[in-house]
Amino acid sequence: MRILLWHGYLLGGTGSNVYTRMLAREWSNAGHDVTVLSQEPNPGHYDLGTADTVRPDVGGLLPVFVLDHYDGYDVRRVQDCTRAELEAWVEANARSIRELLPADAVFTNHVLLGGPVGVATGVPFAVKAHGSELEYSMRGNAELSQWGAKALASATATYVGSEHIRTVLDEVCGHTERVFEVPPGVDIDEWAPEARDVAGAALVNEAARDAPNPGNAEERLPDEGNSERFQRLVPPSPPVVVYFGKLIEQKGVHVLIDALEGMEARLVVVGFGPERAALERRAAESGVDATFTGPLEHRHLRHLLALADACVVPSIFPEAFGMVAAEAASAGCPPLVARHSGLAEVAAGLGAAYPPALRHLAAFESGDAVDLARRLAELLALPPPERAAIRAAARAAVVEHWSWACISRRLLDPFA
Repeated sequence: MRILLWHGYLLGGTGSNVYTRMLAREWSNAGHDVTVLSQEPNPGHYDLGTADTVRPDVGGLLPVFVLDHYDGYDVRRVQDCTRAELEAWVEANARSIRELLPADAVFTNHVLLGGPVGVATGVPFAVKAHGSELEYSMRGNAELSQWGAKALASATATYVGSEHIRTVLDEVCGHTERVFEVPPGVDIDEWAPEARDVAGAALVNEAARDAPNPGNAEERLPDEGNSERFQRLVPPSPPVVVYFGKLIEQKGVHVLIDALEGMEARLVVVGFGPERAALERRAAESGVDATFTGPLEHRHLRHLLALADACVVPSIFPEAFGMVAAEAASAGCPPLVARHSGLAEVAAGLGAAYPPALRHLAAFESGDAVDLARRLAELLALPPPERAAIRAAARAAVVEHWSWACISRRLLDPFA
């Protein structure tokens, strides 16, 4: 099949960015003719299989859901742009797609603005709802919600990653026909278990390859000196707990820091965002042994997760799925997630694979630092046989339910 895969943003860092590049890789490696349209300035930095890439000329405006810095763009939240500005941006992207037609499948990301982009192509298209657009920009905004609903009415298929996002879609856009639940996928070859001493040494070596970042001035690069800091994590050492993701209040990292107060464990916080300085202060004031690394790439994270004893996903805001948890589980690192939204569905899938006596260690009550502390302490104190059992079960659940090879095939069914 000839597939045009549109994404309005970059190809690294956030969940929808990773989602896009993984589909490009899986589809093209399966023999499909794939072209990715995105704003990524350096697509060669990523493994896209044999997919071609195009960067539409959008005139400098970048409508987003969460404000971040993007070099060379006028970055504004979708709801802070005028309708005329958004429609011009949609048309600029749709024009790039039309220039590449014909295609057997056009696949766009995000209800807004991917839905309107798909409509403007004039050909059948599918949309992937990621959740961020629904929660951060569309919920409570009647104009945007109606625009999204109208676009989805024209789609061949609308994909949601979880039952939670299906519910949110109904709440924001009203009832939508042709909605299919297909979870995101995990690269089970990249996120693979390793012996902890091997993973620790590999993590140190990867950090030594990082580009210079004097004074950590570039928030999208790893911090200077990570290689030396990571040496403290190599066994034998206290248990290692990892968080990776955006450093914004909604992700609940403060709950994790509170839970770790007084616990013998080392916390590694991976990511960037406006809350970093406040979180660093909170950890220092509470005596938590915390290492903040800045953002890391998959080449680091695959080893960090294989080394770690637990990965906590403490979000206090609804999540479309739980990709962080699934990636950690694939690497053999037991995730402990807040029990809500799409995270609860991941926890249920993991718990079903765990030994019955350990199923309560997949999730904790959202926002409850005391409950998180209790379950995390139990998880970190597991004797070696039970630790090995829960790590193996976490990996097995991901292989069975969430591998990219399986997921990518399911997404093309409406076009078959």
